[in-house]
Amino acid sequence: MPAFWLLSGLLVVCGIHLLGIFQTAYGRWPTATLTAIVLFGLYAVPFWLFIASLDFLEREPWLLLATAFAWGAAVAPIVAIPGNRAVHDLLAKLISPEFAAAWGSAIAGPTVEELLKGLGVVVLVLIARAQINSVLDGMVYGALVGLGFQIVEDIIYAVNAVAVAGQGDEIGPVISTVFLRGFLSGLWSHTIFSALVGGGIAYFLVHTQRSLLNRLAGVAVGFGGAWFLHFLWNSPLLADGVGGGVGGILLGLLIKGIPALLLVLSLAWLARSREARFYLAELGELGDPHVATPGEVGTLAEAHLRARARHHAKKVAGGKGERAVRTLQRAQCRYAVELARARAAHGAPGADPVVAGARQSVLEARHRLAQLGVDEALPGTHKHRRWLWWALAAVLVVLLLMSAFRALGGG
Repeated sequence: MPAFWLLSGLLVVCGIHLLGIFQTAYGRWPTATLTAIVLFGLYAVPFWLFIASLDFLEREPWLLLATAFAWGAAVAPIVAIPGNRAVHDLLAKLISPEFAAAWGSAIAGPTVEELLKGLGVVVLVLIARAQINSVLDGMVYGALVGLGFQIVEDIIYAVNAVAVAGQGDEIGPVISTVFLRGFLSGLWSHTIFSALVGGGIAYFLVHTQRSLLNRLAGVAVGFGGAWFLHFLWNSPLLADGVGGGVGGILLGLLIKGIPALLLVLSLAWLARSREARFYLAELGELGDPHVATPGEVGTLAEAHLRARARHHAKKVAGGKGERAVRTLQRAQCRYAVELARARAAHGAPGADPVVAGARQSVLEARHRLAQLGVDEALPGTHKHRRWLWWALAAVLVVLLLMSAFRALGGG
């Protein structure tokens, strides 16, 4: 498979270059460099878990998820560095150095970086086409490519901040960069942009019943949307904030970033709902309560209902009940996916051994749940006490805003 060897070679070559950059930085500022790597590495964990959990019905292979992240972390940034520099130089020659200084990042960043990150999704498609079955799949892989790019870029920015500060091997500039690029821009940065690109590529792949022009338009909308949001974020618009002062700068960042976050999260929710309806229709048509009751099919369609079902089982049968419901839910989802795949390939599930194995997993999970005294994996009627979580979230937001205010120089 040529795409596999291309991917392997690029990861090795670009990975060596990336390690060279980190090694040079470590040689000059060991404490600051190591701190940046550790902090942004920890910062990536909740993002990774959230992205991977988006597609509950069809879990993506961890190796492909790691490959997407590796492309974004190694290949895309290493190639983007000279690419961005070339675009900056071209703008300076064709227009003016002043224009390149003001708008170069807004033009070079989206053009070069979104193309490179999108190529990462294309390479994954060439290697594992069977894993891209919905727009949501493309958004997941695209988001992880973007996350890898974002983490490496942030580490480089943190090290550059140490160099600019000129105070030696200090971690203060690193901490400021974590707040500024992590919490003030991380929620609506490369992860969001690349999710749009990946969704557009997946749209082209999965909607084969539509015209070629329609599918190409899907790719154009995905890339164009990512390019515009990236351009807006990098542009000097609202660079000085709204109304002046640190609070105004913070408000300007939120105005530029929050719409992008809301847009992509909404598209991901729509894609996930569409995928859930498609796959769970297979379980509903079976009409087999041993596999999934009508109530369980409805529960599987919504993340909060699945969580409530697990919580209810925990109330009834403790931790074993919660784990048993989770196992049943995952087995039901896998069975629904395999049914849909078999129907698409053969017209009917028939005696497909994969489908038969998935059904047996459901029956075994059902049996274990019944032994614990839980007949159905349904949400309970009890009310959740969510006020504590909301209070903790509010405190966290306040602390982050205060830290961001200080990082911007407000205190």
